[in-house]
Amino acid sequence: MHTIHSYPAKFPAFIASKAFDYAKQEGVKIERTSDIFCGCGTVALEAKRRGYEFWGCDINPVATLIARTKSTIYNPETIKEYYCKILKNVEKKTLSREIYENANARLKYWYYETSYCDLYKLKQAIKEETPEGKYREAFECIFSSILKACSKWLTKSIKPQVDPEKKEIDVMQQFDKQVDKFIKAIIEMGVYKAKTTINCANFLEEKNLPKTDLIITSPPYVTSYEYADLHQLSSLWLGYTEDYRDLRKGSIGSIYNSDDFIVDVQKLNKTGKSVVTNLENVGMPKSKVKSVARYYSDMQDAIEKCYGMLSDTGMIFFVVGDTEYKGIKILNSKHLVETLFDKGFKDIKIGKRTISKRICIPYRDEQGKFTKDKSKRKVYHEEFIVSGRLKK
Repeated sequence: MHTIHSYPAKFPAFIASKAFDYAKQEGVKIERTSDIFCGCGTVALEAKRRGYEFWGCDINPVATLIARTKSTIYNPETIKEYYCKILKNVEKKTLSREIYENANARLKYWYYETSYCDLYKLKQAIKEETPEGKYREAFECIFSSILKACSKWLTKSIKPQVDPEKKEIDVMQQFDKQVDKFIKAIIEMGVYKAKTTINCANFLEEKNLPKTDLIITSPPYVTSYEYADLHQLSSLWLGYTEDYRDLRKGSIGSIYNSDDFIVDVQKLNKTGKSVVTNLENVGMPKSKVKSVARYYSDMQDAIEKCYGMLSDTGMIFFVVGDTEYKGIKILNSKHLVETLFDKGFKDIKIGKRTISKRICIPYRDEQGKFTKDKSKRKVYHEEFIVSGRLKK
């Protein structure tokens, strides 16, 4: 079920699994779990498999669609029934020339006319043949999962990049493959009845947060990806926005989330102040300095909210990596550890995980692809696992 939809920088399932095991070994009585930046729902799915109640949120609607789909129980026969209805609907659909001519300009940029029209028919058929609710969301998730493959998006590129040589592929053939994959995933998953709640929301603005025994999460990495840009095809096709850039606002770590932010270095902890000052000294653009400062400020607020969520003997896990700008280390892990300490967490521990693939090819080119070219931007090849307790 973890592979039904691709997702950039996806949280590895085995880390979530090991976090559950470690928390139990340390005496945490786990009934309720949470992920405050839940992304595509890896922790949600692993929690469900273990019978734990789960609450999570993410600001990106594409992420929460995937997360809900992965952690919902479906009847494979019902999926097959709706699939047949959708196919029949698509076969009899005809479109006027105006459909493509009046399409969103950004979608016309990404799609050949034939591919666009085939996707449009499929999207309309899904809406017409499935009732509003979990089965429609399942087919919207399947639809979303084929959008990059059917577009001009450069194959295997994480960042948006048109491949002018990319050939059109058969939309319905891709859809058929993904439906088949989804049905197999449902059968393999089995039935787990633990309650799962996933909200599309900014964690920093969430009210009435639930009490939880264990938080496992991986925040966005500052100066890394603009997640709204990476999900733009799905956001536009599924009607979450008319302009994908609108979804950049409010995203932690986004350069576009700091336009109105006034840098108050005094609010930051010692590590945050040091990093921001060093970046200013090497001439980092003001917009990026503000985004780093905003990221650190938001993370300090997020950890304070986490403290209020945890039960008395609760535990928190963060998976985080450091980034770099012009030789200046952006010490996300150190800032995180210091923040946990400042907010009153105890028994703080940190471990390091090597990302083996990135040791072999530790650079990225302009399109976001891994490369061995040393003239390109070096990427981090390790992540840190940071944990803390309220009481032990």
